Parts: sequence; C-alpha cells; structure tokens
Amino acid sequence: MAVNSYREDEFMANTDKVKITKRLLAYLFDYKKEVVGVLLSMGIAIVISLMNPLIIEEALDNYVANSNLPGLLKLGIFALVINVLYIILVKVRMYIMALITNKILLRIRQDLYEHIQTLSFAFFDSRPTGKILARIIGDVNSLKNVLNNFVTTLIPELLTVIGVVVIMLVKDVRLALAALSTIPFLVVSVVCIQRVTHKRWQIFRKKSSNLNAYVHEDIAGMSVVQSFGAEDETKEIFGNLTDEHRISFWNACRFADWIGPVIDLCWGLSSMMLYLVGVKLLGTERVSVGSLAAFVTYVSMFWHPIMSLSSFYNNLITNLTAAERIFDILDTEPDIVDSEDVEELPDIEGSVEFSHVSFTYDRGTPAETKVLEDVSFSVKPGETIALVGPTGAGKTTIVNLISRFYDIEEGVISVDGYDLTKVSIQSLRCQMGVMTQDNFIFHGTIRENIMYGKLDATEEEMITAAKAVNAHDFIMKMEKGYDTELKEQGAGLSIGQRQLIAFARTMISMPKILILDEATSSIDTHTEILVQKGIEALLAGRTSFVIAHRLSTIQNADRIFVIDKGGILEQGSPKELMEKRGAYYNLYMAQFADVQ
Repeated sequence: MAVNSYREDEFMANTDKVKITKRLLAYLFDYKKEVVGVLLSMGIAIVISLMNPLIIEEALDNYVANSNLPGLLKLGIFALVINVLYIILVKVRMYIMALITNKILLRIRQDLYEHIQTLSFAFFDSRPTGKILARIIGDVNSLKNVLNNFVTTLIPELLTVIGVVVIMLVKDVRLALAALSTIPFLVVSVVCIQRVTHKRWQIFRKKSSNLNAYVHEDIAGMSVVQSFGAEDETKEIFGNLTDEHRISFWNACRFADWIGPVIDLCWGLSSMMLYLVGVKLLGTERVSVGSLAAFVTYVSMFWHPIMSLSSFYNNLITNLTAAERIFDILDTEPDIVDSEDVEELPDIEGSVEFSHVSFTYDRGTPAETKVLEDVSFSVKPGETIALVGPTGAGKTTIVNLISRFYDIEEGVISVDGYDLTKVSIQSLRCQMGVMTQDNFIFHGTIRENIMYGKLDATEEEMITAAKAVNAHDFIMKMEKGYDTELKEQGAGLSIGQRQLIAFARTMISMPKILILDEATSSIDTHTEILVQKGIEALLAGRTSFVIAHRLSTIQNADRIFVIDKGGILEQGSPKELMEKRGAYYNLYMAQFADVQ
C-alpha cells in the first residue's frame, strides 16, 4: 500500500451521495420512539405556525373591520396561549434531539475506533496517525449539525413548506402560482451550486487532514525539531499548509454562499409577483385586505423554511464529505481476519515452523519490496533463536509474521503444527509476548502500564515480573512506587527505565513464545546484564526470538539465524558460526573492531 503523508491529499473515490446520506440517517432509526416524540411535538408546532396567518386574516376581516374589540381580545389571548405552547415544544424538541445526536456521534466514533483496531499494520503503515485522528475526531464532530437538523430543520421546515403551499392553493390558485413562480429558477441554481461546492468541500477536508497530520507529527517530534534548530523550517511548512487549508475553505465558501443571495432574489421576485397579481391584475375588489395580508405572511412563511432548508442542504453538502471519509474507513476490510473454519489454538508448547515462506511489502504497487523468499526453518519448544543481519534484511518481518501482523503470500507458518491461518488471531497472540524497541508507555500509573500485559494479574505477579527485569528497585525509589503517575510516552523516565517497565509488561503475560526486537538496545551494559539474568530465570523453557544488533547479547542463544538477501544465509550456535568464519563471523569481527 502506497504511503500517504501530510504533503499529499488522500484519495477519495466518487461515492453516491444519496446512499451516504441514507446510511448516515439510518443511525436515527435506533431512536424511533424519541424521534417520533420529537416529530409529534413539531407537528403541533407546525400547525400553530400555520394558524397564525389565518388568525391575522380573521382579526383584520372580521374583528378589526367590525370594531369588535372583545372578540379581538379573545382571539389575541388564544393566539398568545398557542404561541407560548409553540415555544415550549420547540425547546423540548431541541433538548431531545441534542441528546439523540450526541448518542449517535458517540456510537459512530465508537464503531470507527473499534473497526480501526481490527485493521492490519498495512493500514497504519500507509498513512500518518494525524490523518486517522482527523476522521475519528474532526469528521465525526462535523456530523452533529447534519443529524440534529435532519429532524429539527428538514422535516418541520419541509412540512411547513408543504402546508403553506396547500393552504395558498386552496385559498387562491392565482395568488399561489404568482408567489411560487420563482421556484424553478431556485431549483436549477441550487443544483448547479451544489455540484461545484461538493468537490470543493472534499478538497477542504483533505487539506484539513494534511494540516492535522503535520501538527501531530511535528509535536510528536518536537525534541528533534528543537535539537536541530529547525523551528523556522517547520514554521514555514505549517504556514504553507494553513494557507492551503484557508484557500480551500475560501474556495468552497465563495460558491456555497451564493445560495443565500439566490434565495433572497427569488423571495423578492415572488413578493413582487404576488403584489402585481393581487393588486394590479385582480384588484382589491377580488382580493380582501385580510387575504392579501395572509398571503404576504404565507409567502414569508414559505421562504423562511426555504432559507432554512437551503442552509441545511448547504450544511449537508459541506459535511457529507466528512461522512464519506468516516464510511471510507468503516468499509475498509481488515487484511488479517479469521477464516470461517477457524479454530481456537490450544495451549501451546512453542514449536514454530516456516515452510517455503515468501513475503512482499506493498505487493502490486510501484513500492513493492520483496523481503523474504522461500524461507524454511523449524524451531523446537524452548529454543532461543537470535536473528541478526543488516537493517532491512527481514528480521522484524519474520517475527511479525509469527505474530500474524501480516499474511504471507506463499508457504505455511505453523505453531505446534497448527497453520496460523487456521487458528483465531486472538488465541495465537494471547500466548505470545512481543517487545519492540519502540516501548510505548501509556499515560497512567506504573502499575497500570505493567498490568496492561495481563489485566487480571495479581500484585505478586506484577512485582515478580518487575523484579525479574530489575525494574522493582528503581520503581520503589519513585515518589509513589507502583502508583507513580507517568506522563505521556513516559516523559520524565530515562530510556532504560521505560524499556524496563515495558519489559515487565511483557514478562507478566508469561508468554509461551517471546519476541524481543532490539528490546535491550537502550539499556546500559550493567543493567543489561541484570536483565539477561532475569530473562533466563523467568523464561526458562519458553521459545524466544531475539533480534539484536549488539552480538554480545545473544551469545547464550541456542541458534543464530543470519538474515539477508531474502532468506537465511547461515544458522547455528554462536560457536559453530564463529568456526565457519562466514557471514556471522564477519559481522562479529566487524562489530568487535568497532568497539576496539
């Protein structure tokens, strides 16, 4: 999969906007009772609003014209009561819809987050973290107005428009047609504007994603930026990205904002047509003052909802691109999934076998890279296998394939004779412990970070794991011991301390297969010796794969695999490989010479 960076706009395939809208609004169906309640309250409110012009007509033609003040007062009190009820119903519907909308956004964000956790490494390798965060947070938040306004704006305003049109047609077809004469022009104009703005809002979302990706990357690497004094360079890049973001927003808005003036124009022209037909063509003898006043009010009642509907439509087009981006991820199928006939992997002893395994990164793309080709080996339970070789040779790839973070293209990988593609991923990984050189520390206490490896572990198990890797002593010297609060990514701890905590987290899971990928690369020599002793005591009899550039750390390995050129160049015990004077011997002597 090609890598997308903050410098590139994300690719978005053309989608059916109607289907996207239906899919988004389908979330409302889970709250049928609440929505029905809102619709009933809105129905009553709409009836009240439609009655107001009729009340005005009645007041002018029957009460004011006849100087009937008591009747006018009663009509006024009636109008006041129903309009107070109208205000209460509006407030109630706004409150209920706010609750529904927030619940739906929570569900969408939860669905999106849970789905992302099922995606393979290939998905995360292909895009910056910031662009994923932009969809989980920014794009989801953008849907709030769409969902809320669908019920509180679209439905009531649409019903109001229909009600107004029906009433006007019933009262006087000629005046109604005059008032509605500009509708065809409005429809054509809105459709043309929409076609242009949707594409521009897509561009705006992409530029927002780029900016978010860069900010996330820059903050995460701030220590590097400041170390090299690159603030001016990053400031320039940030400025360029914000300019692109601003320009894309302006380009989208300058077309979207045309909807308002078009409606104002149509509104004005329709009012002119109403007066022209009502006063000039028909005359006051055919149209009463009250009827004309009612029609003027109805015209206003017609165009106000049209303005609201156009605003909703504009908002829908603006944020439909956010829904497209969300559903784009939700529709991304995980590369690594359990097959239909999958079985649970029972408790294993730890044998591992590669049989004619081949693997290629970014297969089928211009960036395609063949890493392993026809690799075969067998590891007995309890063996410690060290993987050495140049950077990019495939050492980490091999251990990632054992964990089934990627699927192979050819061959078979089996554990205790079970084909990894035939057993559930969860049952495999729960029996493995993986520790990489990137030791991520979560924000929380030391206890929580270690217990993450086994959530139901006891206090004794936690302390035993910490002691085994010699983390217990430095932890107890801290302010609150195991309850010491750690900052994000372990800020405030030394690299070695972070590694020891991560190592304890791996140890507490008591894995049957252990993978150590440069796990001791940043620990000082004295601490490393203590950690190695802890490893030997705690993991005796467990299958281990150790990747290490420091060859002095793997002298107790049962076998060493020298990985290069797509396969295993040679393998054997440290002593055997030294006696061969082959690839491993050359690596060892070169490293020894560097030390000297």
